[in-house]
Amino acid sequence: MPETRPDPSVAELFSGFFLVGVCGFGGVLPWARRMIVEQRQWLTPAEFTEMLGLCQFLPGGNIMNVTVALGSRFRGIAGAAAALVGLLAAPVAIVIALGAIYQQYADVPAVKRAFVALSAAACGYLLATAMKIVAPLRGRPVSIGIAIVTFVAVAVLRVPLLLALPVLALGSALLLAKVEA
Repeated sequence: MPETRPDPSVAELFSGFFLVGVCGFGGVLPWARRMIVEQRQWLTPAEFTEMLGLCQFLPGGNIMNVTVALGSRFRGIAGAAAALVGLLAAPVAIVIALGAIYQQYADVPAVKRAFVALSAAACGYLLATAMKIVAPLRGRPVSIGIAIVTFVAVAVLRVPLLLALPVLALGSALLLAKVEA
């Protein structure tokens, strides 16, 4: 993180995550990374990837964990609460409103097609963000190998996440300690 940039205020944490929540249809991780790393520069790409990696091991939604961890890092409990409320306020209201509207028009063919198109666009955006998240691993072949093994174990072999994460975390920590020593 640049030393000349002051830590975000509680209000900045709320407003930043509020905008992420408003824009984050199809998933807020891409929007959160963009806001945190590229726009506001609260974290470097490597710091974001490390924080996300840690937050994936915690129970609950990854992005909510990142939000709480980041808010807490800069402003303690008040920052964590402000960031989380900012993230959730608009989506909760929007989802309730859209759910009520969708209930009325779910059988309309145009509505069905619109949802298929939206899901395809969201998948593309998520893949683009995944490439940005993995970028700090360039030049670190062991880390890339660990990421590939994790992907194969969870996505291809369907190893339950609850089993895969502790085993892979311990194994990767031991491997990286040995390689980097």
